Amino acid sequence: MPRPIQATVDIQALRHNLTQIKSSVPDALVWAVVKANAYGHGIERVFEGLRAADGFALLDLSEAERVRQLGWRGPILLLEGVFETRDLELCSRLNLWHVVHCEAQIDMLAVHKTHQPHRVFLKMNTGMNRLGFSPQAFRAAWTRLNALPQVDEISLMTHFSDADGDKGIQAAMAVFAQYTQDLSGERSLCNSAASLRHAKDLNVRADWVRPGIALYGSSPDDPQHSAQHWGLKPVMSLNAAVIGIQHIQAGDTVGYGATFVADRAMRIGVVSCGYADGYPRHAPTGTPVCVDGIRTRTVGRVSMDMITVDMTDLPHANVGSEVTLWGLPQKSTHGAQGVSIDEVALAAGTVGYELMCALAPRVPVAVLESF
Repeated sequence: MPRPIQATVDIQALRHNLTQIKSSVPDALVWAVVKANAYGHGIERVFEGLRAADGFALLDLSEAERVRQLGWRGPILLLEGVFETRDLELCSRLNLWHVVHCEAQIDMLAVHKTHQPHRVFLKMNTGMNRLGFSPQAFRAAWTRLNALPQVDEISLMTHFSDADGDKGIQAAMAVFAQYTQDLSGERSLCNSAASLRHAKDLNVRADWVRPGIALYGSSPDDPQHSAQHWGLKPVMSLNAAVIGIQHIQAGDTVGYGATFVADRAMRIGVVSCGYADGYPRHAPTGTPVCVDGIRTRTVGRVSMDMITVDMTDLPHANVGSEVTLWGLPQKSTHGAQGVSIDEVALAAGTVGYELMCALAPRVPVAVLESF
């Protein structure tokens, strides 16, 4: 039989999360962000669950082609724009909208031969200091784009650096408002955190929002607020099984480096999941897991193919018991507990984004299509 590990993608949960986000941004249009292969979930797997979005936003031309091949005829936005002039040919053929964040991309448009003008999103750097024109250069970039016959409508956008934190968005909003005053075009400002935390303000939610992580059931501002606080459901679950049991005594150690030392007699479960499956190697002793729907903890270091968990107080758990690394159990009975991906990420000193994206190709993935 196959090794007992499986990830599950819940399409009903995905639809629910999209509905939750839409309810937080009334009257705004919603980009479903599916970059990084839909945050590790698989574009083809999540497509049906995101059909109610108004458009798809992503990075790669290959991802855009996949979305078109799935039958999507609506807007697709390239969030980093194009990387060389010939990319614009595919934008024309696939009718892709694309971000313009630097002069070089305007230069590419200026020499592009097309019968169909392009819809572009002009990006301002309001403090993130990644991509985008400085506020002082933004109007000149807009004017130059507006003069090109290759350009149709120009939308205006930025990306908040601290929508999930204490600094907030006020300073960035003020800069954006000042330097876009009287410029025509739709606006797109909000990522997941801004959509959930700040978009009650009409000026903030603007015309388009760009939720990513929240669609997949992870909180954009954890640990300040949990996914449950925002009414989000986990889309990805990762489950494995107990494949061995060790009975150890006080003073015995577990795992590489003997970093865990038992302070009592313990029953240790060996689980068929490790860092080669995408579980974080740096997750410490105490990282939460569930065995047969009951919460417990990891002990010792994560290995390539296995982790070890404390089953001392779980007398009914045995070889074959289901272990939930994150998300929800798939086999346990009513009342079983789950583990938020954000809890695991917090314990490991990372974020839920990384865990989703790091799911290894060797892990089989099942899709739940229940309605």
